[in-house]
Amino acid sequence: MRMRDGLFKMLGLCLLAGVLVAGILFPVVGAAGVMSNEASDTVESMSSDLADDPPPLVTTVTDREGNPIATLYDQYRIPTTPDQISEAMKWALISVEDRRFYEHHGVDWKGTLRAAISNTSGGDTQGASTLTQQYVKNYLINVTYRDDQLGQQRAQEATIARKLKEARVAIQLETKMSKEEILAGYLNVVEFSRQIYGVGAAAHAYFGTTPDKLTVTQGALLAGMVNNPVANDPWNNPERATERRNFVLDKMVENRKLSEEDAERLKAEPLGVVPNGPEKPAANCVGAGPEHGFFCQYVEDYLLEQGMTKDDLYTGGYTIRTTLDREANHLAKQSAEEQVGKMEDNVANTLSLVKPGQDRHEVVALAANRDYGPDASAGQTEYSLPSDVANVTGAGSSYKIFTAAAAMATGKVGIYDTIQSPSSYVSQVFSGSPAPCPYIAPYTRGYCVTNATEGGSGSMTLQTALQTSPNTAFVILEEQAGMKAVVDMASKLGLRKTMASNAANGGPVNPEAESQELSQSQTQFFGPTANSPGKGSFTLGVSPTSGLELANVAATIMSGGVWCPPTPIGEMTDRDGNPVPIKEQPCEQAVPEGLANTLAVGMSKDDLPGGTAAAAAQGVGWNRPMIGKTGTTQVNGSAAFLGATPQLAGAAMVFRPDVPNGGLYDGGPGNVSAVPADSGNMFGGKTPARTWFGAMSKILEGEPALPLPASDPRYERFD
Repeated sequence: MRMRDGLFKMLGLCLLAGVLVAGILFPVVGAAGVMSNEASDTVESMSSDLADDPPPLVTTVTDREGNPIATLYDQYRIPTTPDQISEAMKWALISVEDRRFYEHHGVDWKGTLRAAISNTSGGDTQGASTLTQQYVKNYLINVTYRDDQLGQQRAQEATIARKLKEARVAIQLETKMSKEEILAGYLNVVEFSRQIYGVGAAAHAYFGTTPDKLTVTQGALLAGMVNNPVANDPWNNPERATERRNFVLDKMVENRKLSEEDAERLKAEPLGVVPNGPEKPAANCVGAGPEHGFFCQYVEDYLLEQGMTKDDLYTGGYTIRTTLDREANHLAKQSAEEQVGKMEDNVANTLSLVKPGQDRHEVVALAANRDYGPDASAGQTEYSLPSDVANVTGAGSSYKIFTAAAAMATGKVGIYDTIQSPSSYVSQVFSGSPAPCPYIAPYTRGYCVTNATEGGSGSMTLQTALQTSPNTAFVILEEQAGMKAVVDMASKLGLRKTMASNAANGGPVNPEAESQELSQSQTQFFGPTANSPGKGSFTLGVSPTSGLELANVAATIMSGGVWCPPTPIGEMTDRDGNPVPIKEQPCEQAVPEGLANTLAVGMSKDDLPGGTAAAAAQGVGWNRPMIGKTGTTQVNGSAAFLGATPQLAGAAMVFRPDVPNGGLYDGGPGNVSAVPADSGNMFGGKTPARTWFGAMSKILEGEPALPLPASDPRYERFD
């Protein structure tokens, strides 16, 4: 009976071996039945996948000088050539995974038959995959199907069909690549746990060295990990990792690459990995650190908006040279922190800087009092405070720039013309509540507005109005220019993203929209409220606003009315060093040059005595020609200052990012806090202006004091 069973078993093994051999030799001897045909269906595509899908690489983000600031990746990998890998590493891997690597041609016949016999006869389960076959499988799992769970499962399924496909691709590879290339290819794609892939990254992360310097014990540890990197992790499972490393050393002895005496001595050595986990860079913009993280985040957001996918960005191995000026960014952050401490609860102070120009508007700095990072208890945040619209409140009277420009564009109002500026005004064009004008008739339908300070002559030039910022004057101008023209001007000059995704009403700004803030009974008496975008309060800047876009408004004005996207990209190259074009929006002449230049002259008095930013300018001894405009929202809950010289434009904003409702108290530099609505005293001429002047005075130190452009008589007028 036993003899008969043995004969049947041997017959079965012979048939199995025949199928395997026939299937593997298919390219030479023809089809081998259904299983081999199934394998044949996809072998060519699998081969091309290996050739056409490059492995994921780390994308490097640098400053404008080319100095790295961050790395973006899904797989931490450092490409390594065959001559950059130590012999100890190579022989450790070969000894444990494929002892006859240099003898076979992609498939180890002896190993395949031995494994088949052992597995079928009930002996120890054995693998038969060569390093070439493992290279195929690892490439499919870690490269071709890295985001395809089903594809990964198919690349690992325990079927003869899958093994045949894998073997046939391996044979093809052996005709196209040398043994050294295959070995290095395997060591470049294999996983070593914790997002670490390839021996180059593993050498650095595990031992703080390079792959050419890996020792026998180091190579043995890494070679022992490849069959189960999670289970053999030396930090989580040091005992198992040690056991596996020593097993590799024994295999090196069997392969005559190490003496028994040396192996026993090396087994007594510690694992030698770096303490506290692998040394690898952060995989996202957190790696840019607290100072440059906001800029890095804007780079990522900008490229995604231009059509790049996150997968491509994080796996493409690009080098992105940005427009970041480290010194300017440092001074901007320093100034923001001097005004508001990073640990101040519910207070964000930001500064965004953009370089004017008629062909590009390069972003120079994006800074905040808060650090960029994931640890809120340390004053960190990953919200894009200096550049995004979300988590930001209004910019206040800085929006009066758009009303002034729209009025000037009609040709009926010039920068030197006299306009009305009463202490209070009730608009019959815009509807709203009677408050805060209690003396008008109850239930009067109209939008009532008063100035932030009492008194006033009742009239002044438009230039003086931009300097002193009376609310009534600009609501009157808003009536004259028309709301649509004012809203359009805001977009033209630079608030593109802000106006397209206004966070106050959940959608684009609609000049004709009616606010629903009052109840139905209140609306019957008072009409719709005015405190919403598109209503009379638009010129008072109640809408959430991007600080970066506000800075770009100043850059557009200083560029003769030419708008360009605020770009953070200097140059981008692929993994081979070839330039990568970025599909950015083209620059455009947003408003006539004469209008922009005359508006700049109109905004040139804010830093002088009588201007809303005069005290902040005087505090740093400012003596350069500039444009500027402050802004403050209702209940002093947020404030802004935008300004520019011919060399550099910027906007500073202070706001409540976490709980927006309420006020801000300014008790001087370093003494700013969130307070109840009735306790606020914040104005654009305080924290924001001090932040702007504090940074700009240092950034521009040593630069010439350039004059502002000359005004155009067509937009000056004299009544």
